[in-house]
Parts: sequence; C-alpha cells; structure tokens
Amino acid sequence: MKIAIYPGTFDPITYGHIDVLERALEIFDKVIITIAHNTAKEPLFTDPERLDMVKHVIKKYGKHTDTEYFDGLLVNYARKKKAIALVRGLRAVSDFEYELQMALMNRKLANDITTIFFMPHEKHTYLNSSIVREIALLNGDISSFVPAYVQKILKSKVQKLRKRKK
Repeated sequence: MKIAIYPGTFDPITYGHIDVLERALEIFDKVIITIAHNTAKEPLFTDPERLDMVKHVIKKYGKHTDTEYFDGLLVNYARKKKAIALVRGLRAVSDFEYELQMALMNRKLANDITTIFFMPHEKHTYLNSSIVREIALLNGDISSFVPAYVQKILKSKVQKLRKRKK
C-alpha cells in the first residue's frame, strides 16, 4: 500500500486543501492528513477542533484517508506510518522557496521519503486559511472557500470571539 502524509495546520481546511488531497488520492492508496503543530503560527482553532473539521470533511473518502494530530519531526512520523511520500500544495511562486527548503531538509533527514508537490486547480490558487479566517472575521461570505460544515464551525468561532470582546 502506497501511503502519503499530507501535513498542515488546516486552520481551517479549505477547498484548496481538499483539491490537493484529491490529486494525491489519484496516486496514493492512502493519504494521512496530519494536523501539525507549527511554532510559527498561532491557530484560531484548537487541535481537537481542527481534527474534527478535517475528519468530517474527509470521511467521504473512506478508508483511503485518515487524520491525526502530531507534534515532532515530520519524517519520523512518516516512517512510523510507513509512508513513502509527503504531500505539499504549491499555490504560487511565493510558496516555492519555503517548500523547497523544507523538502530538501526532509530529503537530507530521510532520503527514502519523497516530497511531492501538487498545484491546486487555478480557482484555488489565491486561497489560504488566513484569508478565509480574515473574511469570516469581517462578516464576509466564505461559502465558496470552505465546506458547509467548516463554514458553520468558523462562523460559530467568530461569534464567540465577538462576544468575548464585548
């Protein structure tokens, strides 16, 4: 079985993430989405909330997907899961430098695990979780960026934040 790891903060998961996942599922038997701890980011959602959103969104793919939270070195996690590849999405040239640096470092640490880059459909190239959160915080329509379940959770989170500020 060919297993790939798709790491990210998924704060929240968007249609762009889903597009990359679907492209990866065309090549791999199973894709494990990992909710990563990134010290450079401060997520809006807790780990359990992000895990719940991803699980809800990917359940339609059945046994071909799974999701877990992990903290630590990605290549160690990938080896533990017997993965042969890491899946990354590239939206624009601005993503490339960071992603290339990470891919080269992961290759140095684990030459047996390949990083594969997928470009999402062009209709998702501008899309990222930060923009979706910002639009939601400003009462914008996010229905074309995230699945209905994620939209509901995000709107609820925004309402709670507004109540705390009052």
